[in-house]
Amino acid sequence: MTLFQDRERAFEQMFAHDEEARFRALARRNKLLGQWAAAQLGLKGDKSDFYIAEISGSLVAHVIDESLTLKIQADFAAKGIDLSDEQIREKMAELMAIAIRQVRSSEW
Repeated sequence: MTLFQDRERAFEQMFAHDEEARFRALARRNKLLGQWAAAQLGLKGDKSDFYIAEISGSLVAHVIDESLTLKIQADFAAKGIDLSDEQIREKMAELMAIAIRQVRSSEW
């Protein structure tokens, strides 16, 4: 095998690893987001678990971020919780940073 082929394989492996880590971080972020939103909504027990599963089941990043924001905002509005799209997006970004750290350290 040539040096070029070795480098190519190494880059492919690095890309695959990075994509897997991104997917795992997104999955973790969505679970954390579901936990946070369920707590804000005052959900407990099975209702909380169901809500977390519903939110964490969304894994296509860009499109899903918008629909998650709209869903959470609608759920909050139904409970009288006033949070803007921007506040929810800020929380999502905060939780993504936490999720990335957890995935990198394999905390979850």
